[in-house]
Amino acid sequence: MTQKKSPVTALFSLSGLFTLLACLPVLALLWTALQGNSEIWEHLLQYVIPPTLIETGLLLLGVGILTILIGTGSAWLVTAYQFRGRGFLDWALLLPLAVPTYIIAYSYIDILHPIGPVQTLLRDWLQLEMQQLWFPNIRSLWGAIFLLSFVLYPYVYLSTRAMFLMQSASLIEVARSLGLKPEQVFFRVAIPLARPAIAVGASLALMETINDIGATEFLGIKTLTLSIYSTWTNQSDLASAAQIAIFMLLIISLLVLIERLGRRKQRYMNSAQRSRLMPAQPVTGAKAWLLFGLGLIPVIIGFLIPISHLLVESYQRLQYAGFSEYLLQASINTLTLASIATFVTMLIGFMIVSTARFSRSSWLSRVASLGYAIPGTVLAIGLMLSLGAIDHAVADFLEFQLGLDTGLLFLGTSFTLIYAYAVRFLAISIGGIESGYNRIHGVFDDAARNLGQSKGGILTRIHLPLLRPALISAALLIFVDCMKELPATLLLRPLNMETLATQLYAEASRGTYEEGAIAALLIVLVGLIPVILLARLGKTVR
Repeated sequence: MTQKKSPVTALFSLSGLFTLLACLPVLALLWTALQGNSEIWEHLLQYVIPPTLIETGLLLLGVGILTILIGTGSAWLVTAYQFRGRGFLDWALLLPLAVPTYIIAYSYIDILHPIGPVQTLLRDWLQLEMQQLWFPNIRSLWGAIFLLSFVLYPYVYLSTRAMFLMQSASLIEVARSLGLKPEQVFFRVAIPLARPAIAVGASLALMETINDIGATEFLGIKTLTLSIYSTWTNQSDLASAAQIAIFMLLIISLLVLIERLGRRKQRYMNSAQRSRLMPAQPVTGAKAWLLFGLGLIPVIIGFLIPISHLLVESYQRLQYAGFSEYLLQASINTLTLASIATFVTMLIGFMIVSTARFSRSSWLSRVASLGYAIPGTVLAIGLMLSLGAIDHAVADFLEFQLGLDTGLLFLGTSFTLIYAYAVRFLAISIGGIESGYNRIHGVFDDAARNLGQSKGGILTRIHLPLLRPALISAALLIFVDCMKELPATLLLRPLNMETLATQLYAEASRGTYEEGAIAALLIVLVGLIPVILLARLGKTVR
């Protein structure tokens, strides 16, 4: 009896251990906050937090509103209307998802710079001097809201489009039979039904916004995340950075709680019988061209303009200096770290979700998924505190008990960075595998047990092959997210180790934009892989 239970018990124990390790950075931050002195808090509350909190709040408010408008409008456009070019827009609207926030800021700063191509062309056309031409400053709060929204709206677009496709044709037909116009159907029927999907997409976009440090620094916006990073790097004050991180974590937890409480009573009711999907209204002529043009605007701003700029800059750089050795090493480092982190994250996610499947308890997966809501900078500070304490304890033990001088074993190594990636993106692994498990009916498990299969056999011979599409999809998303992750990488990378993201950040910080164009282009091209995958999955749904 003990032998039969041991594999499952071992799996549950390992899942609990990994869940505890995922919570370790947060626990370290809380412990540091309790040990901190009140003088730091007085200084932070008086000089640091109020201006950064206002700036962060306005940024989140603006990005939230604009992403909802763009994402919901685009989703309704490709689901409610049938026109020439609709199939192209259906997947093209996902392309900005491949552009990280710091890359779009990097591109538009170079494009809209006073000596950039846009202002130079305008001055030549209008025959004006540099001081005579007024042009809106992209390095501002409105510029950050504008640019971030046009690369983050796909989060809202994806979830809302899926919800619009699920809406029954009978609901729309009843609304139209009651005399509602198309725009009234959109605002009074479609939007209320899609509110849970809109909330989910908007919350993901806001989490990406609050995690960003590259775009906000390039655009001159002082957010809480940037304050944590600058406090640690510029002032070498880990205690103050931890205090700000705790404050920020409390705000994020409050936002997540409010969002869940707001949706707890919302349900989408559908008939048990298969209903007809929402019909698309045929549109021709000038209106069709207008709809196509409206749908193309987010694609142009969020993808085509930055990718065209990167292609031109990369070509000029390659013509002038070729592919540098530093960039080659950064590419190797990025691919190596992303590959190892993806494997580790997928393995841990598979163990946790499989444990939930056998134990019929999902609390481990819920707790382990909280890492995605933690900004990379906050996570990095928490890991520095926790692993630093473990490092010193292990080093002291080995030195005083065994006479070995090992130095730091975790901090300053690739292990810490992989640890951060795993905690940060474990939610993607768990979510993807859970969606795959939802398609595996319990009948398969019962049949396998009747045929004499153990739980280990069911896991390896039944579940694993059936989960292959979900595993591949989640692994691709994690791989790309690891490649473009910037905040945690900046703080935790080993000395003299650069990735494509940190290389781009360094070049942009120095103002040598042409040097970082190739790194930015490589990140975007790799980011297209999950976008293509999502587009193909969307077609299968339709």
